[in-house]
Amino acid sequence: MEIFTKDGVEYRRWKVGASTYVACMQLGARLMSWDIALPTGNRSVVYWPESHDLAKFGSVRGGNPVLFPFAGRCHVDGALGHWVDPEGVKRPMPAHGFVRQGKCEITACGDTFVEARLLPDDAARAAYPYAYDFFVRYEFGELGFKVEFRLENRDAKRMPWGPGHHFYFTLPWHKGLSRKDYVLKFDAKKAVKHAADGTFVPEKEVALPASFDHPRLSDTLFTKLKGDTVLFGPKSGEEDIRITFAETPAATTALVAWTDKDDSPFYCVEPWVCLPNAPANKFEGCRWIEPGHADRFVCRVDLA
Repeated sequence: MEIFTKDGVEYRRWKVGASTYVACMQLGARLMSWDIALPTGNRSVVYWPESHDLAKFGSVRGGNPVLFPFAGRCHVDGALGHWVDPEGVKRPMPAHGFVRQGKCEITACGDTFVEARLLPDDAARAAYPYAYDFFVRYEFGELGFKVEFRLENRDAKRMPWGPGHHFYFTLPWHKGLSRKDYVLKFDAKKAVKHAADGTFVPEKEVALPASFDHPRLSDTLFTKLKGDTVLFGPKSGEEDIRITFAETPAATTALVAWTDKDDSPFYCVEPWVCLPNAPANKFEGCRWIEPGHADRFVCRVDLA
């Protein structure tokens, strides 16, 4: 593991076999990139832009922004940016929560792993009024990594959470190919779009497996997943990327596909604990943690 500083910020780099991982755990516990040296040349797996605005690090389109305590957008009576807690108090809640723009401290680090704990600020405490410790841990391997979210309830009341990942994957990753040459492969019984007023609209035009050039794939949320594995890659079936849930997904577990523009050099494939706006839907799909207990959300990402 190597520590280096750029523009006054400390970063860490891990080289494990052919893989190189870079992270800035103090800023949002962000994994920034994963690159792998193959016989055919270097390949970017987790995308990070060559240049970015450090002052807006939390909104950089790249790496794996941590979505906590709730993934996606929360609404109250159709109005964006709030939720009502279990005690009935209306509170602010930024889209995707507050960790991606928050500060963290590294609690453990070694040659193949790193762990960081969130340091909640006043805005985070106003949004999520609990006593807790939230940890993000990465374990790096030669052909992939495991990432664990761990939330420890140190409060006297139970607490809900519905976190998620926002993996930015480089796509396409072959010269001469485009999005139409790649396909997203898994099974799900339900697909929806999250409307601007917080409601869900059935998405009937996207069928799985889905090509990444499908005009309606982006911003589609899939639920009622069949199995614990998501694959995507070239239509030839070679060099797939695999995302694996550590536990069998619940009926409310979600897999989200998203990109910014038609020519963006990335496509996000995002495992979430539940659909967005869960607090407004009787906390459907949220996990609850009793006082003195902890919960984990664990995924693996590797080359299939």
